[in-house]
Amino acid sequence: MKPGSIAIVGAAETTEMGRIPDLSVLQLHADAGLNALADAGLTPGDIDGVATAGESPTTLAWYLGITPEWVDGTTVGGCSFMLHVRHAAAAIESGLCRTVLITHGESGRSRVGAARRAPQPASLPGQFELPYGPVGPTTLFTLPVLRYMKDTGLSEEKLANVAVVQREWASRNPRASYRDPITVDDVLSSRMIAWPFRKLMCCLVTDGGGALILTAADRARDFPRPPVYLLGTGESVETPMVSQMEDLTRSKAFRVSGSRAFAEAGIRHDDVDHLMIYDAFAHLPLYGLEDLGFVGRGEAGDFIWERNTAEGGRLPVNTNGGGLSYMHSGMYGMYALQESVRQVRGIAPAQVPGVEISVSHGVGGMFGASGTIVMGRDAP
Repeated sequence: MKPGSIAIVGAAETTEMGRIPDLSVLQLHADAGLNALADAGLTPGDIDGVATAGESPTTLAWYLGITPEWVDGTTVGGCSFMLHVRHAAAAIESGLCRTVLITHGESGRSRVGAARRAPQPASLPGQFELPYGPVGPTTLFTLPVLRYMKDTGLSEEKLANVAVVQREWASRNPRASYRDPITVDDVLSSRMIAWPFRKLMCCLVTDGGGALILTAADRARDFPRPPVYLLGTGESVETPMVSQMEDLTRSKAFRVSGSRAFAEAGIRHDDVDHLMIYDAFAHLPLYGLEDLGFVGRGEAGDFIWERNTAEGGRLPVNTNGGGLSYMHSGMYGMYALQESVRQVRGIAPAQVPGVEISVSHGVGGMFGASGTIVMGRDAP
């Protein structure tokens, strides 16, 4: 993709967030999609490309009355929507379609029309990890974080501090699920889930969704909202089993995805004004900061402790409150993308002054996949 050749011209989340017992998964996709269309001043008939995960693009297109010329149902976990953005940009640039709708919706809390996500016994995780007793992400993600803590000396206090700083951002966001301030002691005193994760180190379980609309940059000024330009994109996968990571303290998929996006955008780390890192658990921002190259190995805990990622810091991170305090319906990547768009547009509840470049970085599974999107206020 040529930097700046594609723009996001519509972005919105579901009308309600948090607990939505009267909408199914499909209806959440549709609600977010219709809100994004309204944001862009479009109708379903203007869309000729559809991408989604967690719901069939066939079902979604039929439900919204769209007959697309391009579809993408890539599903690699929570970062699927970062990959959709990348794929849609390539499709638009190559002439396969002109205007793409990317949707997300999950009934993570209410479970209305939600699919069962447990690994099948015949799958690789089912054969080689489940027999040893893990019962989902809270137990599977302990493997890398414990190795990281042992090798780098990260303390429990500095791990807990990730949640504290993000709650500070959430306190400024009226749509955040949790807004009350918390301390490191509060986090460490919250219920133990799976060592070293306490409850306040774990993501929320909510209902909601979001949607984006992409088109060619030469059309971007025709829409009612300020366009947000795509400057660089990257994606990668590593392994379906967390136990088979090449290095439990580093993500190969993070490094490949991030370096590709930065190289395509032609930016340096000092150019980044704002950063979103998928935070299903408190350790993920640490990996993101290090694997994207913002800090050195083992330095992320101190970097956050010194308030570099907090309000007024040199690199604001997860300014919506993140998956720990804002929203996490199961596949959080769309919410990170939404906040990057808001920050570049200059309309975020906790707006960072002068954001020109924002990076949105996602994870899928237990470090199984990654997607990175670099957005800018201006096209090069």
